[in-house]
Amino acid sequence: MNDKKHRYLSGPRIQPAPIHPGMRVDELMDTSFLAYNAGRLQQAARLLVDRYLADGVTVGMSLSGAMSPAGVSLSSLIPLVQAGFVDWIVSTGANLYHDAHFGLGLALHRGSHTLDDRELYEAEVIRIYDVLFDYEVLLSTDAFIREVLAQPGLQRTMGTAELHYELGRHLARREEALGVENTCLLTVAYRAGVPCYVSSPGDSSIGMNVAEMAIREQGPTIDVSRDVNETAAIVYDAQRTGKSAVLILGGGSPKNFILQTEPQIQEVLGLPSRGHDYFIQVTDARPDTGGLSGATPAEAVSWGKVDPDLLPDSVVAYCDTTIAAPLLTAYALSRHQPRPLKRLYDRRADLYDRLRQAFEATARKPGDIRGTRDEIRPG
Repeated sequence: MNDKKHRYLSGPRIQPAPIHPGMRVDELMDTSFLAYNAGRLQQAARLLVDRYLADGVTVGMSLSGAMSPAGVSLSSLIPLVQAGFVDWIVSTGANLYHDAHFGLGLALHRGSHTLDDRELYEAEVIRIYDVLFDYEVLLSTDAFIREVLAQPGLQRTMGTAELHYELGRHLARREEALGVENTCLLTVAYRAGVPCYVSSPGDSSIGMNVAEMAIREQGPTIDVSRDVNETAAIVYDAQRTGKSAVLILGGGSPKNFILQTEPQIQEVLGLPSRGHDYFIQVTDARPDTGGLSGATPAEAVSWGKVDPDLLPDSVVAYCDTTIAAPLLTAYALSRHQPRPLKRLYDRRADLYDRLRQAFEATARKPGDIRGTRDEIRPG
């Protein structure tokens, strides 16, 4: 074979062995997920195990779409957090709100997407595609959230990480009273010290209940600027001491929020950085419409969101996240031992101060043109 042919035909030969009874998920993915989006999902799984879970890598995960009502938090996300495979989270508020149903012991049921929604409305049954639950589930969850928000210690300004920590803490107390544990992502994240941010805190039932309390002149005030700077501080420290990886399940606002940490560091704060080191996204959005949900890691390079030198360590799998998340979780748990918990929630204040001090050391005034993409050096 001449050199030109060898360049293109040097990849592994496609000749999988037949699938056999009792085959493990990781074996199935390694031997049978060889091309198209199955191939991309296999690449993502291997990148997750080989690079993301190495020592010194901080892993952020973003969540969009109705994953928690489908049980994905219980089946897949909780094991990732417990194993130390996810260090911080950016989610839609809806995912964390519906996650709380499980923590409160409220029932969601498998149903059908072909039902008559007019009949469901009359029966006071809520439908999320083929997931069904009683309208009372919403009312009970709302009542619990407002009960938490009315606590004396929460009548102050805070970021969304602290808000969800408090919700997780109160749900954990309820678990202890019932003699159960790990019923929802919020309680597991609380116990693991994994901060959970919401990029659009008013765009969910949690935010709606915060707004209801505000009418009463009660409850917390959410500081979204705190969230922007805290998440930037997490990434800045991750790259100062090691590497930063993002696992993006879906797209939307959480995807942008987890990626905008780099433009915040480079473009706005004027601090040296090169973009996230590793990038995995599972999405069903097309890139050619110009929307953020479908934007590729190559496009993110132009914004400084992904390190251009590490673009090969980026994978996009076009797949339903309710399919991909369980497969990626099973693969990771089969191939890698648990990692020590970083407990970034407990370190938020120190990381924030470190970012602020680095910013103040630049001695620039408001209105100055900032921005640098110099490589940040560990140490």
